[in-house]
Amino acid sequence: MKKKNNSKNSISGLATLLMFGVFAVCIMSVLLTGAGAYKRLTQRDQASFSARTCSQYIVTKVRQAGSPDAVSVESFDGYDCLVFAEDIDGWTYVTRVYCCDGWLCELFTAEDGGFLPEDGEKVVEAEDLKVYSENGLINVSVTDREGYESSFCLNVRGMEVSGI
Repeated sequence: MKKKNNSKNSISGLATLLMFGVFAVCIMSVLLTGAGAYKRLTQRDQASFSARTCSQYIVTKVRQAGSPDAVSVESFDGYDCLVFAEDIDGWTYVTRVYCCDGWLCELFTAEDGGFLPEDGEKVVEAEDLKVYSENGLINVSVTDREGYESSFCLNVRGMEVSGI
């Protein structure tokens, strides 16, 4: 009778198992690298989306204003805010756009309404809004939750925007 060579078969099985392990490790490393890249891309896209949404929202509000005189900058309980005034049936109403508690907020009230910033409607997440008027231009800077800052300048007289 012939004797089987078990050592040759066990080495062949061990080599196959080792190759399978190396292959599995390579697949896992590629998947983990891809997952990390995907996570970074989605975070960047979300931050960009948030900044663009805030900026476009403010620009649209300015363009919807009835006249250049209807847009102004003021402080609302310590927050920088854009104010849009409109006359409805002989009464003056204002829409205030400001940043409060990590949100860009909008508050529509009577001109002398006694509302607080917390009463505003949350529009989109934003960390900070800086607004100031200089030489007939309104300079706006919006910072999102990730710290990305978007700045632009509004020429309200001509209803033009630059710097987006």
